[in-house]
Amino acid sequence: MDCITVLLVEDEILIRMDVAGKLRNEGFEVLEAGNANEAIRILEHDDAVRVLSDIDMPGSMDGLKLSAAIRDRWPPIKIVVTSGHRMVEITDLPDGSVFFPKPYSHTRVATTMRELLCN
Repeated sequence: MDCITVLLVEDEILIRMDVAGKLRNEGFEVLEAGNANEAIRILEHDDAVRVLSDIDMPGSMDGLKLSAAIRDRWPPIKIVVTSGHRMVEITDLPDGSVFFPKPYSHTRVATTMRELLCN
């Protein structure tokens, strides 16, 4: 299987560095963004990615709004959303998206990202 590129959207730099490192160790190529605006700029240049986004972050939109914007503009992109502060119902997410409460198992997230690629 080809390397899967993940766009990791997380405003907490230490968490982002930790998660990015673990995803790279799982064999993913990782692009990083600190907020939704950065994520949109990256997607405008490389839409062949999967997205892993935190919900609670500063800026023009949170992770739920970012997920909806991505689904509207780039429907094939698969989305995984995380939060340590909120529980999210599947109905709050765009179709085909997945939610993980923090702290989450990095192995489970990696497995889910691979499964999303095959669907």
